[in-house]
Amino acid sequence: MALSASLHLRQSQSLVMTPQLMQSIQLLQMTHFELTQFIAQEVEKNPLLEFQANDDLGGSPERAEMMPGDEPRASEESGGQADLYDSATSTTGERLGEQLDADFANVFQDDTTPQRADAPELLGQWKSMPGGGEGEDYDLDDFVAGRKSLRDTLTEQLPFALPDASDRLIAQHLIDQLDDAGYLQADLREVADRHGAAQDDVLRVLLTLQQFDPPGIFARSLGECLAIQLRARDRLDPAMEALVANLELLARRDFASLKKICGVDEEDLIDMLAEIRKLDPKPGTSFETSVTEAIVPDIVVRAAPDGSWLVELNPDALPRVLVNQDYFAKVSRGTQKNSADQAFLNECLQNANWLTRSLDQRARTIMKVATEIVRQQDAFLVNGIGHLRPLNLKTVADAIKMHESTVSRVTSNKYMLTPRGLFELKYFFTVSISSAEGGDSHSAEAVRHRIRTLIQEESADAVLSDDDIVDSLKKAGIDIARRTVAKYREAMNIPSSVQRRREKRALAKATAS
Repeated sequence: MALSASLHLRQSQSLVMTPQLMQSIQLLQMTHFELTQFIAQEVEKNPLLEFQANDDLGGSPERAEMMPGDEPRASEESGGQADLYDSATSTTGERLGEQLDADFANVFQDDTTPQRADAPELLGQWKSMPGGGEGEDYDLDDFVAGRKSLRDTLTEQLPFALPDASDRLIAQHLIDQLDDAGYLQADLREVADRHGAAQDDVLRVLLTLQQFDPPGIFARSLGECLAIQLRARDRLDPAMEALVANLELLARRDFASLKKICGVDEEDLIDMLAEIRKLDPKPGTSFETSVTEAIVPDIVVRAAPDGSWLVELNPDALPRVLVNQDYFAKVSRGTQKNSADQAFLNECLQNANWLTRSLDQRARTIMKVATEIVRQQDAFLVNGIGHLRPLNLKTVADAIKMHESTVSRVTSNKYMLTPRGLFELKYFFTVSISSAEGGDSHSAEAVRHRIRTLIQEESADAVLSDDDIVDSLKKAGIDIARRTVAKYREAMNIPSSVQRRREKRALAKATAS
């Protein structure tokens, strides 16, 4: 059979991920902070994009301000009540002034220049301050003292504790090796080799640094950190040293072994544990300068007067971006003869329009998903976590006619503010646990809440085992295995029944004494 080249025409369909489509998908899963940063970058690159100011959103009549030149006018319906009020106020002020021998005239003049200065030197100081006397605003941050870091605090103590320059150089290197918790992450042998000093000298400098404030600093382990703080309190006796050296037994709550190792009775061990609880396991965290970012909810849910729920997009979380059409028309008239400039301008307009449409589509998608979640979890919003229904992505996706992946992207790192608190949208999706009586299934989060409530209500004489919890849940109509109860309990950091019994009895004795 001879081989020959030929042409064939074939028609087919394929799914192509365009850059604009990929951008829309990325916008769905962005958080509020990430979206703000992304839009700021786009505004910087695209001359046709601009942020919409809050003043451009329009104001309500109640917040309308009086324009220059306008005079207050009393409405016809008021019947001159404003004038009557002014005259009554003036008459009342004159009568009080006569009775109390005081002048009730307005001493706070609208003019910013004071009529009389009782302290001219203070007035001069105020005028010399930023914004004082010249109508300029001043920043209060200029008068706030700077917050000291952990390194600054330790460096200030160096000259008083280490007069030798070589020791201070080693100490400065050790300060640089501290982590955020205040623990030393350096090898003393490497430090000695780097500075050409003996390892004993480095250890001597380290022991001196461990006496600095805050107590427990420069420790190389948790036990050493606690020992340094106990030594500063003069509480590091042999029994306490044995307790600090066996922290793994304390973590397992093996109080019987600790009493034998420390050579103390149960009452003394309770006092030692109370002393340990007063210590700071991470002394360096108090100097942390990182700013805590508040979570901005994307959805706000409120109760409606008719008993339903109002689901609204949070206006503070909505980006306000506009396409400046006037600027585009003005620049287009000057770039008609330059094809390259016109092509760039058209591309900017296309990208700007696509971005605004993508943001609008993102808001609509979030609104659809949030509305369906509120409809599905109405019982939770009314009665609390005990009535949280099992829900999965497919149920919501089928209800709003979208794909599961789209719902998954929308619910990632998005938050909803409800009368029950602030929750991530992922919180409302939990697995289903079958009912023991064949009724409606239960949410895993609701079952965890029931387990936590049962354990909190138990007493020292009647501590519930995992089998007891299974029996209690079956009486409530929840069919669950014992290993599932153990898994949920460990996920909530709740110890076993044996450990809880020891803790509750020790706490009861400490309270009684």
